[in-house]
Amino acid sequence: MKKYALGCGAIVILLVLITLMGGCGSYNRLVGLSQKVDAQWAQVQNQYQRRFELVPNLVETVKGAANFEKSTLTEITQARASVGQAQVNPSQAPNNAAELERFEQAQNQLSSALSRLLVVVERYPELKANANFRDLQAQLEGTENRIAVERMRFNEAVLGYNTSVKRFPTVLLAGIFGFQPKPYFQSTAGAETAPKVQFDFGRTSSVPSKP
Repeated sequence: MKKYALGCGAIVILLVLITLMGGCGSYNRLVGLSQKVDAQWAQVQNQYQRRFELVPNLVETVKGAANFEKSTLTEITQARASVGQAQVNPSQAPNNAAELERFEQAQNQLSSALSRLLVVVERYPELKANANFRDLQAQLEGTENRIAVERMRFNEAVLGYNTSVKRFPTVLLAGIFGFQPKPYFQSTAGAETAPKVQFDFGRTSSVPSKP
């Protein structure tokens, strides 16, 4: 009986050790995946911040055009202010969908305002000929493209993390240590298309007629 009890005890201890080792491995994996999401979130933030910093120079350049629509500039200024108020932790990805949604709505408003500015500017040949303006628009286009890429990479990192969090038996450990699924960026209509910086569409109607 003693040998039997010792044998059972050894098996139990072995199973506990295996479980602990497996649990440690799962925990470390979740930590690594969570850190990857945060690192990718920082990349997203970097690109949005770059666009945020481009806007003042863009607005000042456009102000130099005669009779440029003030409402367009006001819209951009207000949208940029909303982005500033909706800032979140740049080094840690949002843990809930509501926080990410507020951030994304503010960014989408600025994207929309910038897109409308680039449409309006077609009526101003002096702006299209302005080298500083063209440089700013090229930078904006590049930034918009990088934002799209970093958002995609962020969602890929979140997918890997969320899949691990929800898998059995890791889901049990995740609940104990507070690892919760993270929200994704949601696609919006036209979000896959960066603002255009092509100034001449070959349509004479876009240029005001001379009196």
